[in-house]
Amino acid sequence: MSKSKKHYGARTIIFIICVLLAIISILPFVIMLVNATRSTPQIQAHAVSLIPSHYLSKNMKILLGKSFKPSVGFMNSMIVSVAATALSTYFSTLTAYALVVYDWKLRDAFFRFILAVMMIPAQITTIGFYQMVYRIHMTNKLIMLILPAIAAPSMVFFMRQYMKPALSLEIVQSARIDGAKEFYIFNHIALPIMKPAIATQAIFTFVSSWNNLFTPLVLLTKQNKFTLPIMISLLRGDIYKTEYGAVYLGLSLTALPLIVIYLALSRYIVAGVALGSVKG
Repeated sequence: MSKSKKHYGARTIIFIICVLLAIISILPFVIMLVNATRSTPQIQAHAVSLIPSHYLSKNMKILLGKSFKPSVGFMNSMIVSVAATALSTYFSTLTAYALVVYDWKLRDAFFRFILAVMMIPAQITTIGFYQMVYRIHMTNKLIMLILPAIAAPSMVFFMRQYMKPALSLEIVQSARIDGAKEFYIFNHIALPIMKPAIATQAIFTFVSSWNNLFTPLVLLTKQNKFTLPIMISLLRGDIYKTEYGAVYLGLSLTALPLIVIYLALSRYIVAGVALGSVKG
């Protein structure tokens, strides 16, 4: 067999594997959307189906007929996720900028401290965090789901690894010689260069914040402050009857913004991960 035929056969196998992996990845979303149009007895009889039914409007009435309002949960989740993503990406990039551009005495020690914090599971600090929030009377405040996002050690690490090879210190020095202030240099020179990394981390942060159930469940007790994941979890916990069609419809509404964000920023993922993995 010639070398060209072997190369063509290898490419064919790789293509087939990629198609199969794509189908496996997309199939759960298709099943979720289809089940959103089916009734509870249909789902209980056949959980997996690719044929839509005609119960979408009924499931929507069940979802909207609960004591809470999904539109309020959607808006709360959007406020928390957008604000947390914006603050997290900006301040993490700013911290990485300080670790790369400035030469100060405790820079290496500070970076090692950030790496050490990355090793601590977030659940360990939950009790102390709740006690602090309770004592300052900030429970049931969405801002307490937003502000902690500023401290993102893993994102600082990613941004630093990306920035070291991507940002030329000569450009920074030239801007300083021209009289540019430090925040001007960061906002108008460093941030545009970091755009692929910021977009990549924005996707991950938005998805993590949008799907976060544990922290909102601890801090929020008022229905008008509930995020969408809390409302979906309450649907599944109905003591009388679980309406699986409404649950799948709620999950579909929850996943919709994530799909939109991914489609809008996905072109940055490959570039961001590839360059961000290069260590200086």
